[in-house]
Amino acid sequence: MSVSLLLVPLAMAGAAAVQAAAGRKADGRLVCQVQTRMRDVTLLESALRDTGATVTTSGDTLSATWAQSAATFTRGADGIWAAHVTGVDQAGAVELMTTVDGAYGRRVQQAVLERLRDQAPAAGLRLESESVEQDASVRLVFEVESERA
Repeated sequence: MSVSLLLVPLAMAGAAAVQAAAGRKADGRLVCQVQTRMRDVTLLESALRDTGATVTTSGDTLSATWAQSAATFTRGADGIWAAHVTGVDQAGAVELMTTVDGAYGRRVQQAVLERLRDQAPAAGLRLESESVEQDASVRLVFEVESERA
């Protein structure tokens, strides 16, 4: 008996519900606040680097810098990160965070795949095949191992 799993990247599972608001700082710079759905700081840091950002952390704040823009991420009481983006307008901030969200989704998918591969033997499953489709979905086929006497 075999079991097939199809893992679709988070970015494809549904577009992020992006909410953005714009305002100006005292120095006149436009700052756009974009709510995200990202929670895991390690995956967020990796996703930011995947988009070409230089990332620094300071306490509960994460900063990312790209060639034309920058974002400061702060975590809300619900554990979800919000981005405060400078260097672009509101549409640019939403586009940037959508790109980061896609990279984050790929990182989540990668972490789930690693966990499945690692935990399968303990669950009596042996990985028979793995394939990556054009849409970046991953199909894993596990063989259910018979009980050992």
